[in-house]
Amino acid sequence: MAPRIAPVVPDDSNAALFANTLMLNGKPINIFATLAHHPKLMDRFNRMGGFLLSKGLIPEREREVVILRIGWNSRSVYEFGQHTVIGERCGLTSEEIRALTKPSTEHSWSADDLSLVDLADDLCRDNVVSDATWAKLRPRWNEAELVELLVLAGFYRLVSGFLNTMGVELDPGVPSWPT
Repeated sequence: MAPRIAPVVPDDSNAALFANTLMLNGKPINIFATLAHHPKLMDRFNRMGGFLLSKGLIPEREREVVILRIGWNSRSVYEFGQHTVIGERCGLTSEEIRALTKPSTEHSWSADDLSLVDLADDLCRDNVVSDATWAKLRPRWNEAELVELLVLAGFYRLVSGFLNTMGVELDPGVPSWPT
């Protein structure tokens, strides 16, 4: 799918807009260049996403398990590709990343990891975390962490829907679906 709205090209007139944006080879990555059509929204989006990625309570590896599974369930190749790179930096193995594209029973996840996969699956399937999944999450995560897990999953469902609908193209060097 071609982009439905062309990404904004940085120039002298909009340089400030991209000052705090993730760049690749001197250009903003495609999601931000697309969001740049609405600068105020892009600013708030970056604040929320930045908080979840760098200031939240959830350890980075577990955060990436949730994001990747949401990206897979949402069929967002852009999201999955970007977070494959991030997930590998955060300690996920290539095998684990591939396993996030398969039924959870096909990998020997730890009980804690499986509860995160189930959280993502439940939300994408029914828009609610089931009682059974909640019972598995509750012993490991405190109230603030549970709130953050739900917001994290919801934010990346929103991101995935935005990316899919807008037809945002993969950035150079970002992988597609695993083979």
